[in-house]
Amino acid sequence: MKKIMLLVTTAFTIMVLAACGTSGGSSDGNTYTVATDANFQPFEYKNPDTGEMEGFDIELIEAIAEDQGFEVEFETMEFDGLLGSMRSGKHDIGIAGISITEERKGFIDFSDAYYDSGLILAVPVDSDIESIDDVSGLNVGARQGSTSEEYLLDNTEAEVTAYPEIVTAYMNLERGRLDAVLYDLPNVQYYIKENAADSLKTVGDVMEGQPYGIALPKDDNPELLESINEGLANIKENGTYDEIYEKWFGEAPPQ
Repeated sequence: MKKIMLLVTTAFTIMVLAACGTSGGSSDGNTYTVATDANFQPFEYKNPDTGEMEGFDIELIEAIAEDQGFEVEFETMEFDGLLGSMRSGKHDIGIAGISITEERKGFIDFSDAYYDSGLILAVPVDSDIESIDDVSGLNVGARQGSTSEEYLLDNTEAEVTAYPEIVTAYMNLERGRLDAVLYDLPNVQYYIKENAADSLKTVGDVMEGQPYGIALPKDDNPELLESINEGLANIKENGTYDEIYEKWFGEAPPQ
């Protein structure tokens, strides 16, 4: 009788564990894998001292997860790899300053917008470049798979050099290997403020104003998408979003 009860108990335990491990594409039914970038300050980056992920996006998705009662685990990768992960459904969620575009909507489900961005040119402080109209025939850096690379290819006659990590483009610009870099306004401003205040500047108008959204594989988990939108609305209403925004950008979010 004891042996029979032991077998029944063991079988029941295995069934429970199996059920927990197959819910919603997450590792334990309440934990979702989040694909993100390792070097897109101030949105997400790995702290070199602690090895932990930090940034506006990181705290944002963690606040949404806390509000909605689920957990997140981060995995870093290059940006174009992140978009590929969303296309294949390898990860449950993607957050990395991902611009909402009509093309990406074809293979990504986006949350409601959480940040308004745009593209800006960075040039050396002594450059004669004044706007995007001046880059024809020049070597302009961008990031692989980004809207900045797409914009340059579609709208200019520049020689486009795209890098897996945008910081490589900034460093090559400082070293004179590029004439300009086109990338997302907040990241350009952050890099110049922290690393190149004496050597680089921004010029021209902000282009292609596009909001950022949290990404999920297309039609994969509508319940999770609804939960993320609900959590985003809640943290905006209770002031948590404003606190995170002010921490990372030094000012209140635009109203």
